[in-house]
Amino acid sequence: MAASTRLLRVSGHRRLPLGIPARRALWGGQRKKELVAEATEPDVPVEKQPVMVCPPPQSKKYVPPEDLQSRLESLVRGIFGSSVSGDWKKVSLGDSGLKYRLLAQLAADLSHTVPNSQLHQMKSARDVLAFYSTPVKDMSKFDELSTQDLPSNLKINWQY
Repeated sequence: MAASTRLLRVSGHRRLPLGIPARRALWGGQRKKELVAEATEPDVPVEKQPVMVCPPPQSKKYVPPEDLQSRLESLVRGIFGSSVSGDWKKVSLGDSGLKYRLLAQLAADLSHTVPNSQLHQMKSARDVLAFYSTPVKDMSKFDELSTQDLPSNLKINWQY
């Protein structure tokens, strides 16, 4: 048998007769490689490229404003409209669209968002008020200990 009549299995599916160049070579595979190599070469010298530095973590500190309850009441009445009866704190957040609008507006106004892990707990306006009434400290427990007056028999070694 001649070499051209034997079949060659290419990538497990197609069979090509031996002696015929692969598709990539016929369609100019080398040209594509050259174009890719040209496109990936940096135009700026390596030493002039900006250094990627991780930004500092955002502060998680939150202090509830004095007028939080009146702000929340006006937002609830504005978003939920005529469905708000006498006690605005009992308004159900069952409609996810209205719940989103309320929480997004509060997050923008107060610069404090409800974490994803707690979104399912927001079932009424009372739950939202409870969340936004809780202050958040931006200190670790070690920082809190260092600012407190400790008893004389307690010694903390900070450099271990």
